Amino acid sequence: MSLAAYCVICCRRVGTSTSPPKSGTRWRDIRNIIKFTGSLILGGSLFLTYEVLTLKKAVTLDTQVVEREKMKSYIYVHTVSLDKGENHGIAWQARKELHKAVRKVLATSAKILRNPFADPFSTVDIEDHECAVWLLLRKSKSDDKTTRLEAVQEMSETHHWHDYQYRLIAQACDPKTLIGLARSKESDLRFFLLPPPLPSLKEDSSTEEELRQLLASLPQTELDECIQYFTSLALSESSQSLAAQKGGLWCFGGNGLPYAESFGEVPSATVEMFCLEAIVKHSEISTHCDKIEANGGLQLLQRLYRLHKDCPKVQRNIMRIIGNMALNEHLHSSIVRSGWVSIMAEAMKSDRIMEASHAARILANLDRETVQEKYQDGVYVLHPQYRTSQPIKADVLFIHGLMGAAFKTWRQQDSEQAVIEKPMEEEDRYTTCWPKTWLAKDCPALRIISVEYDTTLSDWRARCPMERKSIAFRSNELLRKLRAAGVGDRPVVWISHSMGGLLVKKMLLEASKKPEMSAVINNTRGIIFYSVPHHGSHLAEYSVNIRYLLFPSLEVKELSKDSPALKTLQDDFLEFAKDQNFQVLNFVETLPTYIGSMIKLHVVPVESADLGIGDLIPVDVNHLNICKPKKKDAFLYQRTLQFIRETLAKDLEN
Repeated sequence: MSLAAYCVICCRRVGTSTSPPKSGTRWRDIRNIIKFTGSLILGGSLFLTYEVLTLKKAVTLDTQVVEREKMKSYIYVHTVSLDKGENHGIAWQARKELHKAVRKVLATSAKILRNPFADPFSTVDIEDHECAVWLLLRKSKSDDKTTRLEAVQEMSETHHWHDYQYRLIAQACDPKTLIGLARSKESDLRFFLLPPPLPSLKEDSSTEEELRQLLASLPQTELDECIQYFTSLALSESSQSLAAQKGGLWCFGGNGLPYAESFGEVPSATVEMFCLEAIVKHSEISTHCDKIEANGGLQLLQRLYRLHKDCPKVQRNIMRIIGNMALNEHLHSSIVRSGWVSIMAEAMKSDRIMEASHAARILANLDRETVQEKYQDGVYVLHPQYRTSQPIKADVLFIHGLMGAAFKTWRQQDSEQAVIEKPMEEEDRYTTCWPKTWLAKDCPALRIISVEYDTTLSDWRARCPMERKSIAFRSNELLRKLRAAGVGDRPVVWISHSMGGLLVKKMLLEASKKPEMSAVINNTRGIIFYSVPHHGSHLAEYSVNIRYLLFPSLEVKELSKDSPALKTLQDDFLEFAKDQNFQVLNFVETLPTYIGSMIKLHVVPVESADLGIGDLIPVDVNHLNICKPKKKDAFLYQRTLQFIRETLAKDLEN
């Protein structure tokens, strides 16, 4: 307005001024014209500059605000001022119309230049660096499975995004994509939102009491005897623990509680372990899993998982329950909503092999995009634990023996010395599970599975008095679980230690009698036996004189040299293995083994470890270390690796 007034005054001065002398008229008019024109040009330039800056400000986000709000991943809406005074004036109306026109141009160009976007995604307000995020989200929801898998892989390989972009994916992706990211090795943990807040505990209640109530709410009829035993024991001891916490007295009632000594130190943790072990047994039944979910078990178990972050044993039992529940596809959405995928994604990256393997089992059971198999309790995939483009051409199965486990049986020898030594090269560093660390690297085309089952030396230490499982019973149970995991669909090599070798022999004989298990026999290529007592063990002979083995377990009794079942198993399998032309390699210890502080025993003598076919190789180690190589270049591991490669040579080449 001031510019217009100035121009008018100048014009009036020019029009009303008196006629000067003729000599100065011409130059004075020129000066007035120059003043007027210059003022007009200068004013117009200032006006245009102001409008351009205003327009730029109107179509540009405030970066400081964006940076503060990005983490929240809100949808931003342009606000309109409530002050009507700001909307007055011709200049404001002109700017408004100009901005509308510019937006229409931008919208039109966006539709033309950004054609890959579908209707659900508007592109008008998306910056260039945001396009990749939304394109990947769209691909991840494609009807084509290959496209979905490619999208997840691209997301997992992206490491240059800002925090808010990862959070955007976390909030917008579907469960399949989330599980896929959790099973992708390179995925950034920022893809996973924190689990939702847990419900508050009931007034005057504790985690232990709620766990007990969860167990008590599960069906108690038509159960296996051992499930009934675990349940009644857990409920009984939790009642006593709660009474003690409220001022009552301890009373064990003569039930022979194995953990009685530890109750005086941390009764709550011990009782929680009893309840968890009982729930593990219940979670093997599909209908009981439904009850656990309906009664808030997923949230309660998550609370326990957080409380016991320094107690791996508690966490492993919780993961066993979640893994069993994940076998039921109708519960997948509940497991995802409760935040377990985020927790397992973090556990997968743990340096502790046991924790990572339990998490891998859960996520594999949840991943129905790339995994057809189902991994039941006690069946753990050591390799590959993530999604991989590497074709898997064969399976190698590890079956531990008496008092063994899926992980500790296959650790490297001399752990304490190796840990104390200064850091070594990556492949020479001490490993708690050489099949996962060494074999997976040397033979990446293998699927490596380790199996776990409970065994005891004495019925004094039996976990369930009614659970007297013979080798025949265990072999059928393991065979069913392994077939569900897809064992038999590709070539197989079995690796066993001690009593595990007897289980392998029994499983193969049982599979040969069942048409539905014929694939297991047809695809078995070879077997490695580490000190397997084909003809019996001295272990049972000590039961009369040694207090610890006063009441030997059924497993130990079946290992005695005069066991008819053991002799029948040996004779039947030897004939069967010759007919099937199985490749066999036998290792045997030459040193005695200490059992406790009093017993020194040569568990499996050389003559007992001789199957009758295949090489028999004595090794100067005891029974426990026969399956634990000292290092990667040790003869024990290198000979094992050679056998696997030679036995599967044709299959790995195809």
